[in-house]
Amino acid sequence: MGDNEKRPFKAILDVGISRTTTGARLFGAMKGACDGGIDVPHSNKRFPGYTRAKIEIITNKRGKKTDEAEKVEAGYNAKTHRDRIMGVHVTKYINEMKKEDPEKFKRHFGKWTKCLEANKAKTCEDIYKKVHAAVRANPVRVKKAGNAKPTRKVVEKGFALVQ
Repeated sequence: MGDNEKRPFKAILDVGISRTTTGARLFGAMKGACDGGIDVPHSNKRFPGYTRAKIEIITNKRGKKTDEAEKVEAGYNAKTHRDRIMGVHVTKYINEMKKEDPEKFKRHFGKWTKCLEANKAKTCEDIYKKVHAAVRANPVRVKKAGNAKPTRKVVEKGFALVQ
C-alpha cells in the first residue's frame, strides 16, 4: 500500500449460532461485504463451488477393497460461485416449475414474471446485470423525501363518572 491510500475498514465475521456449512447464505453476505470494500479475513473454502479433497477406495465386485485408490483434489470453481450469485439456480427452478405445474408457477412466480417482462429480460441473471450496471452508473443513494407535515393524533385521557 502506498502512503496516500486508505486502508479498508476491517471487520470480523461473527456467525453467531448459524451453521457454517459450505455455501451458506452468511458467506454470501460476507462476499458482498468484501466486494463492497470491507476487509473481512476469509478463505474461499466455504463458498459455493469449493470441493474438498477425497480419497475414494475402489472395491471389486464382491465389495472387497483393492489396492487402488482414486484421489480427488480439493478445488474451487469460481463459475459455480458466480452462477449462484447471479441466480442461475433460481432460473432453473422457475423453468422446472413452469413445465411441471403451471398453476403453482403462477402463484409462486407471477410477480417475478411481470418483473422480467417489464425489464425485457429472460433470466434472473439478465436483471442482476442490469441492476449492477445501474448501480455502477449512479452509486449515490437518494433518500426518499419524508412527509412534510406528519399527522399527530392526540388522545385525551378522560374519566367517566358513573352514578
